[in-house]
Amino acid sequence: QVQLVESGGGLVQAGGSLRLSCAASGRTFSSYNMRWFRQAPGKEREFVAAITWSGGTSYVDSVKGRFTISRDNAKNTVYLQMNSLKPEDTAVYYCTVAAYWGQGTQVTVSS
Repeated sequence: QVQLVESGGGLVQAGGSLRLSCAASGRTFSSYNMRWFRQAPGKEREFVAAITWSGGTSYVDSVKGRFTISRDNAKNTVYLQMNSLKPEDTAVYYCTVAAYWGQGTQVTVSS
């Protein structure tokens, strides 16, 4: 059974940092693209960042220069380093690979 488990969310002041992790189990995803999405209250889920199987990355404009996505294929894990956080980054963050989604981790940025 495939599971994606996010961790690392929490409450942080504006300007602070958090590092999210998403650990996959049940199969290996080293040849798949992995992505992070987020959903703020009352808003649609939006794409945040993606990393290809070869390490290429892409980001939504609002997080470029502040967030960094990375992966460790040996650990079947994808990360999202979030720096210079803003209140508008407050959301539930989800990782996804293939057709699978994690349960999400809450990130709250206070002003």
